[in-house]
Amino acid sequence: MAEFKEISPNATATAKLVNWFDNRFPTAGAAYRDHMSEYYAPKNFNFWYFFGSLAMLVLVLQIVTGIFLTMHYKPDAAAAFGSVEYIMRDVPWGWLIRYMHSTGASAFFVVVYLHMYRGLIYGSYRKPRELVWLFGCAIFLVLMAEAFMGYLLPWGQMSYWGAQVIINLFSAIPFIGPDLSEWIRGDYVVGDATLNRFFAFHVIAVPLVLLGLVVAHIFALHDVGSNNPDGIEIKAGPKDANGKPLDGIPFHPYYTVHDIFGVAVFLMVFTAIIFFAPELGGYFLEYNNFIPADPLKTPAHIAPVWYFTPYYSMLRAITTEMMYALSLILVLAVLFVILKTRASGAVKGALVLVAVAFLWMFNAFGFTGVGLLQGIDAKFWGVVVMGASVVILFFLPWLDKSPVKSIRYRPGWHKWMLAVFIVDFVVLGYLGVQPPSPAGERISQLGTLFYFGFFLLMPWWSRLGEFKPVPERITYAAH
Repeated sequence: MAEFKEISPNATATAKLVNWFDNRFPTAGAAYRDHMSEYYAPKNFNFWYFFGSLAMLVLVLQIVTGIFLTMHYKPDAAAAFGSVEYIMRDVPWGWLIRYMHSTGASAFFVVVYLHMYRGLIYGSYRKPRELVWLFGCAIFLVLMAEAFMGYLLPWGQMSYWGAQVIINLFSAIPFIGPDLSEWIRGDYVVGDATLNRFFAFHVIAVPLVLLGLVVAHIFALHDVGSNNPDGIEIKAGPKDANGKPLDGIPFHPYYTVHDIFGVAVFLMVFTAIIFFAPELGGYFLEYNNFIPADPLKTPAHIAPVWYFTPYYSMLRAITTEMMYALSLILVLAVLFVILKTRASGAVKGALVLVAVAFLWMFNAFGFTGVGLLQGIDAKFWGVVVMGASVVILFFLPWLDKSPVKSIRYRPGWHKWMLAVFIVDFVVLGYLGVQPPSPAGERISQLGTLFYFGFFLLMPWWSRLGEFKPVPERITYAAH
């Protein structure tokens, strides 16, 4: 049993209470010191470092508002839409809770996308933070599942048909696809069984996984230390007599005050949207979702929520001719690796096997009318591309071969490359909302090629150019 810490009889009542608590629950005090008061963060954080704490804030908002919504929501196909209307019209302040939750879903993705962008520009995925990035990508993946399942719950037209389209995509998987789709739905069509299981996952299972990943993400970050706009490791720099980094400051109170300012600005924008434009022109809440789900009436245009549309656009970009183009690119890439690089024989052999397997599947899956699995169309490859567009993010720490982390010290054209990537992602998102068109199809195909080229060619282009010297200590100007 640990010895109790003594405190002066003349100490304040607050100090005595803290001492009493710390003696009986020292783990809490140790956690506070490790992650707040004695956790030293770089002193040159800028506004890009608001979004991690904002993501935590929105997560708490979603959990709290979700709890209140479940008090009145009925996960029943015959009553779900009516219960949402009851919340909106009859429950005191129910409309506010519902709009906070629906706006919070979009706000969550806004801050997460900006948080990931900050990681891209400052190299926060580089050594020694690979595991931090992997946990973050896992959070993003689980967040997408959480949002997709929650989107079905209002049981509106777009909820119903969006779920129908997305779940049917799984049927394109060879051999197991149809059975897998039926297993996810729990029925032959999206119905009461689907709604019940999505509700259970949305309010219990997936949030538990999400919370666990968030805790792992924070612990992994604080174990290796935070990155900064200069990409310099403050733990490896000069330290004071107590072993504290000279380029670091305690997270509390300095960055807690810093984050409070970001929270205040965010809440002003957040509340303005809730009170004046909760639908935000149909992007945050589609107008079709204010119509009860009707299995006999398909909407003229079915599209997912805005935060899924870039990946949905890539799904729609995959056509038969696009697959021919991808096959040609794959063959040229393998030939380049074999003829122009110093890769080992094992790597070259593995690439050849991957290329042969891909081309066989391309032939077998119905594009030439022969093979074991004829009749499976480009939808399968669209699903593969859509999944790969998220999975490829997990490999970013090993794709970037730049000698420096931060964009500050990279060649100027690297910034333009990143800017074009962001524009490409936004354009893909916009096209995913629009009805299919020949021009949109061509643009989305080019955008998909650039998206994957940005990552797959990164080991090559990230090493090119003249890099600026990185200072030994972080650059910082008091403000």
